Amino acid sequence: MSLAQEQPAVGARQRILDASYALFAERGVRAVGVNEIIHTAGVAKASFYSHFPSKNDLIMAFLDRRRDVFTIGYLGAESRKRGATPEEQLLAIFDIFDEWFQSEDFNGCPYIRALVDAGPADVVASASAGYLRDMRDQVENAAASMRLIDPRDFAECWMILLQGSVVAALGTGYTSPGRIRKLGQLLIASHTPKSG
Repeated sequence: MSLAQEQPAVGARQRILDASYALFAERGVRAVGVNEIIHTAGVAKASFYSHFPSKNDLIMAFLDRRRDVFTIGYLGAESRKRGATPEEQLLAIFDIFDEWFQSEDFNGCPYIRALVDAGPADVVASASAGYLRDMRDQVENAAASMRLIDPRDFAECWMILLQGSVVAALGTGYTSPGRIRKLGQLLIASHTPKSG
């Protein structure tokens, strides 16, 4: 096979990934059908299935990309830029979330949406829960470096706060980053060893 014949296949895969990323981020992984992705990407059905044997394979690629682009590439990098210490970095997440919540393209968290849409026994839901556990583990590592009491408990509580703020921002009561930041500070204080 010549190089010229290989390049369109690489281009088609990337177009599928780009089209599905935008559609999945906007509407959720279950609300978007394969035919819509094929049409938006401008590829043939056979080309789609040669790159992604099932829709779940594409969803898994989307979740990986979301982790790389948003969770690690943006949220992680931006919190390190805004905070010099683990505590400052954790609290910076609330400011970053506020900017995300106020953006025109905010549609919630794809991991949370996939869990709700798919149900706990679904492979996509299981993968989404895995990504959220990875985030929890990073928070636990930060808590350990801060020498907080019970870093695992802190991380579990922190994730409830973060995930709850995302749901609230979708329309159930989020009004200011100050509120969730204050709750974050209280959570840190409740896990800080008492001196003396």
